[in-house]
Amino acid sequence: MKLFGIGGKDIGIDLGTANMLVTLKGKGIILKEPSVVAIDRKTGNILATGNEAKDMLGRTPDQIKAIRPLKDGVIADFTATQLMLKNIISKVCRKYNVGKPRVVVGVPSGITEVEERAVEEAVMQAGAREVYLIEEPMAAAIGSNLDVSEPSGSIVVDIGGGTTEVAVVSLGGIVVSYSLRVAGDELDEDIVNYIKKEMNLAIGETTAEEIKIEIGCALPLMTEMSKEIRGRDLTTGLPKNVTVTSTQIQTAMQESINEIVEIVKTTLEKTPPELASDIMEKGIVLAGGGALIKNLDKLLSQKTGMPVYIAQDPLDCVVKGTGKTLEDLDRLKSVLINARRRR
Repeated sequence: MKLFGIGGKDIGIDLGTANMLVTLKGKGIILKEPSVVAIDRKTGNILATGNEAKDMLGRTPDQIKAIRPLKDGVIADFTATQLMLKNIISKVCRKYNVGKPRVVVGVPSGITEVEERAVEEAVMQAGAREVYLIEEPMAAAIGSNLDVSEPSGSIVVDIGGGTTEVAVVSLGGIVVSYSLRVAGDELDEDIVNYIKKEMNLAIGETTAEEIKIEIGCALPLMTEMSKEIRGRDLTTGLPKNVTVTSTQIQTAMQESINEIVEIVKTTLEKTPPELASDIMEKGIVLAGGGALIKNLDKLLSQKTGMPVYIAQDPLDCVVKGTGKTLEDLDRLKSVLINARRRR
């Protein structure tokens, strides 16, 4: 199968559980939207995608279904994913005058072959000419400017919406990797459950995400932060305002954060000694939205005894990696999952 000579109008996609990002060769990131789709239950037609659809979550009448078609980093609703991809790809193709593009898609490293084929099929049906898959941690490493083709070990921790991917990369391949289905969404759920239990208040996912982004932390902050939130009092059923603190949110997220720390330690324990010494020198690179949780880098450094760095633009690392792979496909073809599978 020929992998070379990709034209100037090809697309890289980070098909994330929380957000979908698209890069166009030569243009950079051209689209960044939540992975949400609103569908008319009667006709099956798409009503909205991205931000517009996210605003509808939990607010739709019976005939409209607003859903996140990806769960834990994999396709949970194939039809909705297909519709979302088709909508996004056709939008990009129209706007930038792109024919049937070749597409590189970032997928979780723990994905099964059945799930791989589901992604390929969804993207092909959305109008692609050819589809290549790359593991998200590999894409994140490339997008973080790590030279993955050199004979030296690097470790990247990509904390997305549905999965935390930890991978040691060397010589264009993943040497050791673990995929944990605990990430941003799970942390939001932790916050929802904590506030329900401790404050007798029901809040939605969107509010929980805002709390996590604004005051969420993995270790106590130098100056405690707080945020006023509104929810539904579970006793009276009426709206109510309460104030939550960063310490409370740290407590809410602690168990899940500990699971992420443990998976990083497990990966390091399984790393060959030669690569471990490279990693000790270079440190751990944090990517994905979860990298922005305050003091998570400090906590990981404490628990592993290694330097930890947050990648530049951590939210964009995977999609940047798909774009860089498109630009240098001759050299990086070994990193593509389905290219390896078809050889």
